[in-house]
Amino acid sequence: MESIGVLMPIPMNSYLETELEKRFNLFKLWTLPNKTQFIKENAESVRAIIGNSFSGADADTISTFPNLEIVSSFSVGMDKVDLKLCKEKGIRVTNTPDVLTDDVADLAIGLMLAVLRRLCESDRYVRAGKWKKGDYKLTTKFTGKRVGIIGLGRIGLAISKRAEAFSCPIAYYSRSEKPGVSYKYYPTVKELAANSDILVVACALTEETRHIVNREVIDALGTKGVLINIGRGPHVDEPELVSALVEGRLGGAGLDVYQNEPEVPEELFGLENVVLLPHVGSGTIETRQAMADLVVGNLEAHFLKKPLLTPVV
Repeated sequence: MESIGVLMPIPMNSYLETELEKRFNLFKLWTLPNKTQFIKENAESVRAIIGNSFSGADADTISTFPNLEIVSSFSVGMDKVDLKLCKEKGIRVTNTPDVLTDDVADLAIGLMLAVLRRLCESDRYVRAGKWKKGDYKLTTKFTGKRVGIIGLGRIGLAISKRAEAFSCPIAYYSRSEKPGVSYKYYPTVKELAANSDILVVACALTEETRHIVNREVIDALGTKGVLINIGRGPHVDEPELVSALVEGRLGGAGLDVYQNEPEVPEELFGLENVVLLPHVGSGTIETRQAMADLVVGNLEAHFLKKPLLTPVV
């Protein structure tokens, strides 16, 4: 398989790069001085593309590489891949589900605690030497808070199980009510938000879920409510979120994702009721290695004509 051309458009993970280079002819596009010339000369050699949450395979990319057979994504989300076109052209698509579920769910709980208990601000308070002048102000309890989850898939369920350990009542919204689930179901996101203290975005990004959290939802969550987004930035109407936080119409937010990453609205930087993370939901050594192994495993399976490990298309 050493002659098979695999394109990685942007840097993702050094372990993944090493493992791909052992098995394939890896083209690291970001390292090339003239990307346009390279693509012109090597387009027909590319039979696989490595995608992630920032880069994938849209219609233009797919048309550029006529011999593309598979997109193996180093992420669980598929919003950067034109799945419909891939299906039409017989291009296989894989992702990395399950292996990152625990890390993302852990982080969601961490964000809830960090926002409500003001962990980041408390840390800065101590580092600035302010504790000597008096104790930090009282914060808000997490145990027992009503947690509403948008999207009760693998990650949503993992978050709910963790929140249950804190005696949190769980409710959810999804396209339809889940069979065999005891949590309270709300048929609209607005109703879920109105009945939640903490609203967690954990659904896949599609055209239907883009800006699923809008001004109406934010206002329903209210002045004491907290928004946690570990899904994708475009799930939330970011300007509306910023204005709600600045104006005090929303109690707080814990964000791991943003509309135009790595750009983050500067208005949020001075707000102590907001915790900002650089899209690190799956960012542990163990999980990124497991994700990389899945990416490589799917490519090997495809080119050896074996069943894919985690097929999407």
